[in-house]
Amino acid sequence: MGTNIPIYRPNVAAIIRRPDNKILVGERSDRPGSWQFPQGGIKPRETPEQALERELFEEIGLPGESYRIIERKEPYRYLFDGGRTKEGFHGQEQIYFLIELLPGFEPKYQTSDPEFRALNWIVPSEFNIEWVPPFKREVYRQVLSLFFGVQTKNME
Repeated sequence: MGTNIPIYRPNVAAIIRRPDNKILVGERSDRPGSWQFPQGGIKPRETPEQALERELFEEIGLPGESYRIIERKEPYRYLFDGGRTKEGFHGQEQIYFLIELLPGFEPKYQTSDPEFRALNWIVPSEFNIEWVPPFKREVYRQVLSLFFGVQTKNME
């Protein structure tokens, strides 16, 4: 008998906060109009903190010494839309890190393999839930509520 238990890919996501309390969102290169936090998979034998450092460097050029971790919350899970799988996974199980950007560092989207086409600093309450695909929205709602007390609304 086959079991239909979803397999989740371990993943880290970063909410980067500046001293003015604005947070970073990036517009995906492959999906114009879709904005999200930097995120990526945890490789075998990699700690979540190591994955966070690697992903931040790959996606937005921030080295490990450019930030400090404030808070970590987990797990957040979502399934990919339409029942599809990616690399054998049905969805992602994410660890969210709230990190503080240290003075003298600025993220950039021009990297060797650009994940983002633009970056923007926003107040958490400005996050529009419709920027993310429907299958990710519940996780974003939970994260914005737990980290910032923000209740997201649809901007119809």
